[in-house]
Amino acid sequence: MSTTLQKYLPERAVEPCFELIKTHGVHLKIVNHRVTRHGDYRRMPGGTHMITVNASLNKYRFLITLVHEIAHLVAFERYGRLIKPHGEEWKRTFQHLMVPFIRPEVFPNQLLPIIANHFKNPKASSSTDARLSIALKAFDVEERLSSYVYEIPYGSVFRLYNGKLFKKGNKKVKRYECVELATGRMYLFQPNAEVELVN
Repeated sequence: MSTTLQKYLPERAVEPCFELIKTHGVHLKIVNHRVTRHGDYRRMPGGTHMITVNASLNKYRFLITLVHEIAHLVAFERYGRLIKPHGEEWKRTFQHLMVPFIRPEVFPNQLLPIIANHFKNPKASSSTDARLSIALKAFDVEERLSSYVYEIPYGSVFRLYNGKLFKKGNKKVKRYECVELATGRMYLFQPNAEVELVN
């Protein structure tokens, strides 16, 4: 397992993550890319703990995702199964588990202040924090062929991964109003939503 983790994690995070996996009896499964999630945690019928993480993530997002999912397991065991999945108990647990990793030996210097800021009040997904998501994207290995909503001009038409077409509108506080062309319905998009520019 430790050898496998070396392919997916920053070097100094491998042993501490391996210890977390062993300590909490995690069955880690590294899976193909999923558009809707980076990872997930499930308690299996026999009481074992299954965590899946996308193989396509860069090593810094992989680390954050793995610890995010382990935090679910630890929070449920510590506080019971009736807590909210991303409630206060999970946030405290996630913060506590991430502290040993928020160091220059693990993350590049340009990411550290952004990560430290994110972990003051961690979100349900690192993608929800637009600043962190864009900073992490800079470390993706494959070339980005898509655009971010914030990058494309007002009035542009763009396509989502599911083929639906939208027209970009005004920014409302943090998100952009975009009209689905087929239905005329208004949707709000995070600035870091990845889309394909049509025209």
